[in-house]
Amino acid sequence: MDILIAIITTGLTNGALYALATIGLSLVWGSMGMLNMAHGALLALGGYAVFSVATTLGLPVWLAVLAAAGAGALAGVILYICVVRSLIRTAGKNFETSVMIATVGISISLQNALLQVYGGQPLKQPFGVSGAFRIGDSVVPWLNVVIILVSVVVMLGLALLISRTRMGRAIRATAQNREAALLMGVAVERTYLQVLALSGAVAGICGVLVSSVTQLSPTLGADPMLKAFIMCVVAGLGNLPGAVAAAFGLAMIEAGVQFGMGARWGFPVLLMLVIAILIWRPNGLFGRAQIRRM
Repeated sequence: MDILIAIITTGLTNGALYALATIGLSLVWGSMGMLNMAHGALLALGGYAVFSVATTLGLPVWLAVLAAAGAGALAGVILYICVVRSLIRTAGKNFETSVMIATVGISISLQNALLQVYGGQPLKQPFGVSGAFRIGDSVVPWLNVVIILVSVVVMLGLALLISRTRMGRAIRATAQNREAALLMGVAVERTYLQVLALSGAVAGICGVLVSSVTQLSPTLGADPMLKAFIMCVVAGLGNLPGAVAAAFGLAMIEAGVQFGMGARWGFPVLLMLVIAILIWRPNGLFGRAQIRRM
């Protein structure tokens, strides 16, 4: 029973972090057909934003978390204005490849900028919750509970925004058919800007939560970015509910493997499972085949 509670706690915590990292990546792909390779760097930026606001400026941690979301959103806006908008207008059919290469360069540049400003020494994240509670003989840290609750609140807020607001309708319309959305009067370029800002804000919050259980470093977002991409592929690129379900499901499997076979086997088994799923369902568990006329 103690092992089962530990597996569930670890699986839910990792699943919440994976899901939060995944929905930002999946939102951009579903709306814009763009794989944002700088997404992991935005996670690191959010973590360092909290560190700067809470440690250097001495502001409350909850206000620092809002600063992390703001920093991520601002980075998303700058990314669109300086890079993505130009590529949309000039790259044409090569947009997907061009923007992927461009965001790889931006990710490297941002990581090196963080390295120059904060150094390569891992730093302790000021955001955290001490203490734990017991379930039988098992000890569950309050930090894990906070991570799960914050992740769920952010995901529910994003779901309500997309399903109930005018901006959300514009995002869904653009994702379904860009040309039809333009003909119906949707400001597609503004919608793209909003999508990248939302994705950046979610990435910033996710970076805070990830660094609270690890440490701050310029490469903080590399592992969550890789896991998020895996979850997106398994669910079907652009499928937000499927991405969340895949994140929690695969995180629970990974936690079970780590407790049963050792921590080093978690990721290899996860990759083998992903390969098996893609052989069975090439478009992902919840994805659909798309036909493109050349």
